[in-house]
Amino acid sequence: MPKNIPNAAVAAKPAKSMTTKTLVYCAMLAAIQVVLARLIVPMPAVDTRLSIEAVPVFLAGALFGPVAGALVGFTSDLVGCLFSGYGYNPLFALPPLLYGITGGLFRYYLGKKTSYLRVLLAFVPAVVLGSFLWQSVMLAAVYNGAGAFWPSLTLQLTKRGIQFAVTIFVEAAVVTLLFKSRIFHRLGVWPPKTKAKEEG
Repeated sequence: MPKNIPNAAVAAKPAKSMTTKTLVYCAMLAAIQVVLARLIVPMPAVDTRLSIEAVPVFLAGALFGPVAGALVGFTSDLVGCLFSGYGYNPLFALPPLLYGITGGLFRYYLGKKTSYLRVLLAFVPAVVLGSFLWQSVMLAAVYNGAGAFWPSLTLQLTKRGIQFAVTIFVEAAVVTLLFKSRIFHRLGVWPPKTKAKEEG
């Protein structure tokens, strides 16, 4: 009977949850995202904003996993809307979630070798599926008062295509420089541990 006690103890081991340190870093990243998106970069219209706001959300996912990244994306978007004057619309919540999730999904890929091309590749799914396609469709549907959806969608795709053709390279460069500076190494949050070590 005693021989079974260690096995029972292992089986009863609770699942790993977010630590206080992780929560603090995620809160800081969310605050930085709000500042970058709403308070520093001019926003002349609801669909016009050139910024590197995705960087903190992506980093949250890359450093702490897709769940943390999604939470930072959701929280920063919700809080940021309070400063924008446009109000919160859940239809526009997908892109920030995707930046955090894809950052988390690519964290082990980037942990093996962090290069500009790898970081750029990690940004592509969120930029194409979220910021470019999904957001363009939602903007055309929600803010198209005249009822001409397809001309509005074409305009949004053109404008946002140009916007994100620029920002994706800038954001990837910023993330790469931050990793290369080894600041996350000194903070003890990078590189990610192997899945086996995290589960153990």
